[in-house]
Amino acid sequence: MRTCLFFFILVLASCATSPMGRNQLLLVDSRQMDQLGAQSFQEMKKQSKIDNSRSANAYVRCIADQLLYAVGENPQSWEVKVFVDDSLNAFALPGRKIGVHTGMLNFAKSQHQLAAVIGHEIGHVKAQHGNERVSQTMVTQLGLQATEIYLGKEDRQKNNLILAGLGLGAQFGVLLPFSRKHEVEADLLGVEYMSKAGFDPNGAVELWENMQKSSKSSVPEFFSTHPSNRSRILALQKEIKKYQPIYLAINEKPNCRR
Repeated sequence: MRTCLFFFILVLASCATSPMGRNQLLLVDSRQMDQLGAQSFQEMKKQSKIDNSRSANAYVRCIADQLLYAVGENPQSWEVKVFVDDSLNAFALPGRKIGVHTGMLNFAKSQHQLAAVIGHEIGHVKAQHGNERVSQTMVTQLGLQATEIYLGKEDRQKNNLILAGLGLGAQFGVLLPFSRKHEVEADLLGVEYMSKAGFDPNGAVELWENMQKSSKSSVPEFFSTHPSNRSRILALQKEIKKYQPIYLAINEKPNCRR
């Protein structure tokens, strides 16, 4: 009973709202998340090869700085690195860290497409999606433990089946859908940021159209942590109509060149 009471008090005391107005559960102190992000980034720098070429770093830094200015951040307080890795990946971490893989750097065909990627990743950090994911996992584990205590030790085989079902339900009913919500939210935030920074929001659609052409994955969206490329494209096309005027109204647009 005490475990359940603590569980519900913890949940009620940790409610927050995302930049898109969605209710969130944040159980971890933001300073602790910053420390975890900084530690993870430090490990990445030790274990992964860093691209120190002036052209690549100046290009990525130019785009990142414009995006950070647009969201009210001081770019000088953010560490930005290019990692030698062929995978199509980029990331931003709590603690003001941004990493871009050379694979993504080569895949994005314009400053606008790369701005969509980096803006998306900054959106994850600004919306505290990392904290939310950690918190969801914590609550899921607490919930399963509380259920196990309630069920007791009789009929262990039956109890294990129930717990397995709850775990499966948590995975496909909560954790994966919330991850997809995070991706959609970061997509939309990224379009907002890039438009305010003077990057053409159409670059986001172009990026995902290219992703769709090159994708070999056949995993149904229901079983995926990410929305399908098609779903992302449709959502972005709808959102662009709102932000295109903001982009067009900016007189001095970025000219980031590699």
